[in-house]
Amino acid sequence: MNILSDRQKLLGTETAFETLAKAKKLEAEGKDIVHLEIGEPDFDTPGHIKAAAKIALDQGYTHYGPSPGQMELRETIARHQTERQGYNVSPENIIVTPGGKPVMFFTMLALINPGDEVIYPNPGFPIYESMINYVGGVPKPLKLNESSKFNADIDELESLITERTRLIIVNSPNNPCGSVIPDEDLKRISHIADSNDIMVLSDEIYKDMYYDGLEHCSITKFGETKNRTIILDGFSKSYAMTGWRLGYGVFPDFMVDDVSKLMTNSVSCTSVFIQMAGIEALNGPQDSVKEIMEEFTIRRTLIVDGLNNLKGIKCTMPKGAFYAFPNIRNTGMSSKEFSDRALYECGVALLPGTAFGEFGEGYIRVSFANSSKNLLEAISRISKIL
Repeated sequence: MNILSDRQKLLGTETAFETLAKAKKLEAEGKDIVHLEIGEPDFDTPGHIKAAAKIALDQGYTHYGPSPGQMELRETIARHQTERQGYNVSPENIIVTPGGKPVMFFTMLALINPGDEVIYPNPGFPIYESMINYVGGVPKPLKLNESSKFNADIDELESLITERTRLIIVNSPNNPCGSVIPDEDLKRISHIADSNDIMVLSDEIYKDMYYDGLEHCSITKFGETKNRTIILDGFSKSYAMTGWRLGYGVFPDFMVDDVSKLMTNSVSCTSVFIQMAGIEALNGPQDSVKEIMEEFTIRRTLIVDGLNNLKGIKCTMPKGAFYAFPNIRNTGMSSKEFSDRALYECGVALLPGTAFGEFGEGYIRVSFANSSKNLLEAISRISKIL
């Protein structure tokens, strides 16, 4: 008996978790696996953040809180965003969510009617396309080109605009490509959005993860775009807090009440003692963020150089995040064949580029959130299938 709704057929998935499950099953059978599939820092959450959560539990932060989040955390996030963005951000515009994905889902539910078009990066985070489809929107993929260091052609973006375009998604630094949108391109996207009265979802979850002296620039710094932009951010990447599930959105005034209702109707609120730990993450020492990036800088060079030394593989140096997105076309294998053989023949878990959209064919995604020793081992193992 099939009693599921038709819309369930439109729901995609995140291949990283599927591959992780396969890898864990192989490990349970006794096979040694090097994990390069999952997008999470391999560092432990800093001790002062964990201590703050324990204190919050002892102080009784174990009950329901307001659906938009604890005001103490919203005020802390607002100060943090004001400092980072260079303009005033009000705590009233902050909604705290259990991870960053609800910000994507709530944005789609609140803005997109059936038939509305959403432009999104491809290759890109797979939940973008999944949520667009689920709410009845029309996904319009914007190709990221290797020739331009995995950035989009803004003229092509402009050509995708129609009277049904409702939302543009930008993600910089980008998952899976590790690319960074140049400031001038962000300015042009801002102008396009302002001129055509289009909303923007700016996924800035990797805003602390840049290399070579680059610094974060949000699209909200240009034109009037901050008045039509939802900023997605959170604690998972910067503070190695993936399992804590703590994210937030900075929403325009007109969306706050309705997105708060979506929180009430779905999860009631984000875990309150975890929110108190989030206050400590932003207010406490930031040494761990710097240390994480120092280690990722070493690993980035190691993995890119190692991949480029393999026959048939060409890898662009990522400018942000902790992913490499090598071109494997000259190996003669498809993305799926390469990733399957890497897992089952070599014991290396990585992702096919097609997990991130149609334009990911011919690529794989490698997370270098693993030790240098394991990265070198992975390169050695992969060489055996080439």
